[in-house]
Amino acid sequence: MFDRDALEQAAKLVHRCFGPTPQFAWPLLAEATGCSVWVKHENHTPTGAFKVRGGLLYLDRLSRERPHVPGLVSATRGNHGQSLAYAGRAAGVPVTIVVPDGNSVEKNDAMRGFGAELVVAGHDFDVARTHARRIADERGFEMVPPFHVDLVTGVATYALELFQAVPHLDTVYVPIGMGSGICGLIRVRDLLHLGTRIVGVVSTEAPAYALSFERGERVTTETAHTFADGMACRLPDAQALTQIRAGVDRILRVTDDEIATAMRLYFSATHNVAEGAGAAPLAALLQERDCQRGRRVAVILSGGNVDRPVFRQVLAGGAPAAAA
Repeated sequence: MFDRDALEQAAKLVHRCFGPTPQFAWPLLAEATGCSVWVKHENHTPTGAFKVRGGLLYLDRLSRERPHVPGLVSATRGNHGQSLAYAGRAAGVPVTIVVPDGNSVEKNDAMRGFGAELVVAGHDFDVARTHARRIADERGFEMVPPFHVDLVTGVATYALELFQAVPHLDTVYVPIGMGSGICGLIRVRDLLHLGTRIVGVVSTEAPAYALSFERGERVTTETAHTFADGMACRLPDAQALTQIRAGVDRILRVTDDEIATAMRLYFSATHNVAEGAGAAPLAALLQERDCQRGRRVAVILSGGNVDRPVFRQVLAGGAPAAAA
């Protein structure tokens, strides 16, 4: 895993493309949660999600080590794909992204907008990932995994910004998709020798990481049917799971109804749009508001890329059904 020097070099690379994202303590969120709560606004990056940080570092290393690579391919539910497309366009490297059937229309459009070739295959992320490997073999492309040291190091720069801007945090709540966001947070916390507790958050409908954390081994679930597509994981990454088990205090499960409630609270209290995975940490804090009362807490708003029909349903008071 990366050291302090590598982290600071990654931050310099990221900040050449965009500045640090803000972290704000919104008074209406404090009122709703009973604690001093800081929001790390990763919905304010050029792609609307924290993943772009990792994509920039991955493409930087690849461009130096393999300047003639014919292309990249990866599977995604959206934000990872936007990250690679954004960074690939800047580096002049073709990017192909595989998404499952029923994927977010607007995330698909954004990936195309950043220059990616989009391929639709399979009923969920894990099937799409298998198809991406096939494309890599057929075309000689580099297969970009969802979890890689470059991705984690790049993403970790958000944690460095947060901890430097807001000292003495008791707890940080962070969503778990494939693990780069939470593992980056754990590593930075440890590099800075902080006592901050880290709480991972998953969907009740995609609990693979929570089950694996509790049982001490990788657990695969049959489905991951949550509208919070950034957390729709059925099979945890082994390396990520090891780091999570060693570094987090606990993993909480939140329902789609709780996520929708948190999305509405974000909009009413801050006028920020949060996608499902982005709002999940706030949903978890609302679960634990009694034990966090009076404490100093942060939540990672990891993305704001929600389709309009989904957000319309949420603002109307519902929780949209996940794509089958």
